[in-house]
Amino acid sequence: MRTEDWEMLAELYRTENITQAAQRLFLSQPTLTSRLKKLESYYGVQLIIRKQRGITFTPEGEQLALHAQKMLYEQRKIEEQLHNMKDQVSGTIRVGVSNFFALNKMPKLLRLFKQSYPDVEFQVVTGWSSEMHRLILNHDVHIAFIKGDYIWNETKHLLYEEEICVASPWDFTWEELPCLPRIDYHTDEKMRSIVDHWWYSNYKQNPNINIQVNQVETCKEMIINGLGYAIIANLVVRPYTDLIIKPLPLPSGRFVTRKTWMYYHEDTLQLNIVKAFVQFIETLDVKAL
Repeated sequence: MRTEDWEMLAELYRTENITQAAQRLFLSQPTLTSRLKKLESYYGVQLIIRKQRGITFTPEGEQLALHAQKMLYEQRKIEEQLHNMKDQVSGTIRVGVSNFFALNKMPKLLRLFKQSYPDVEFQVVTGWSSEMHRLILNHDVHIAFIKGDYIWNETKHLLYEEEICVASPWDFTWEELPCLPRIDYHTDEKMRSIVDHWWYSNYKQNPNINIQVNQVETCKEMIINGLGYAIIANLVVRPYTDLIIKPLPLPSGRFVTRKTWMYYHEDTLQLNIVKAFVQFIETLDVKAL
């Protein structure tokens, strides 16, 4: 049965009168009678008995009318729940986060967001920005926080732009940099390309790499302990005022920078939880966190 049939049977059961039921349903009496006969034909039973005044239901008709009342109740219940969900922010949001952002920004963002929306749960995946780009392309996450510019035809929001710099435990000149001990670390292809392009645009010789580590945080600790310099994003070393930090210069007089973005699919904003999180992020100075 359709919802219209539930409504018709429930109204007939309530009024026990075809004329009154038709009026309340904004139907003509012949239309209601025709629909009732179709139901009787479909179920192969007589549903009502006409009296001199009004109608009475057969046992089969009463059973079907009670079922119609139950179905209408369940329908209203689910509609109310869905309506209420429009004003609620709850559930689970899937987020892909680049490694540095996951360590230095994401915990603060989640804490702040849950202060306003305590019923929200998060599934967070971390890794290289290239991996997060693949996840958002495949709809495996709702939102991705990505360093660098990747092919993306949907919506993205610029969170901040930071300088790529040389961070060193001692002062240096640009001329002597190739001879100084450098600490290298694993990073994504975009960052590697930026650093290599700058280096070989300024120097003919290879860098003097004497330490290689797998994480930027380990590299930072090596710098702090005086073991060499590194070419690194400014935010990684910004808190350490004892270090010598110089942004990579360009011939234009500007500096080499890298952007951090929030990527998401526009249609996911139909989910209240995603919409609330995106709007929350857009109000923050993420770089300052």
